[in-house]
Amino acid sequence: QVQVVESGGGLVQAGGSLRLSCAASGLTFSSYAMGWFRQAPGKEREIVAAIRWSGGIRYLSDSVAGRFTISRDNAKNTVFLQMNSLKPEDTAVYYCAAAHTIVVLTAAREYDYWGRGTQVTVSS
Repeated sequence: QVQVVESGGGLVQAGGSLRLSCAASGLTFSSYAMGWFRQAPGKEREIVAAIRWSGGIRYLSDSVAGRFTISRDNAKNTVFLQMNSLKPEDTAVYYCAAAHTIVVLTAAREYDYWGRGTQVTVSS
């Protein structure tokens, strides 16, 4: 049984930082591309960042480039999202997802497994 579990969300002031973690089990983690998505109230789910199975190729959306970093530790079956210089507009539920592919994916429909999400709230 595949499980994807996010952690690390919380309440932070604007300009602050958070580090999200996503632990995956029940799959061969190194064979999966991983992605972080977010969904704010009343808005569609959007891609934030994605990383190839090897970690060598990464994607960051324009809205977070320069502030967020995605990384992974295949030995620990974990992917991370380091979020710096947070803004109130970053407030959302953040989801981790896994896709059985060697390429980087940015469309939610292409991912196979999803976590339940972790809330990130940035106060002004």
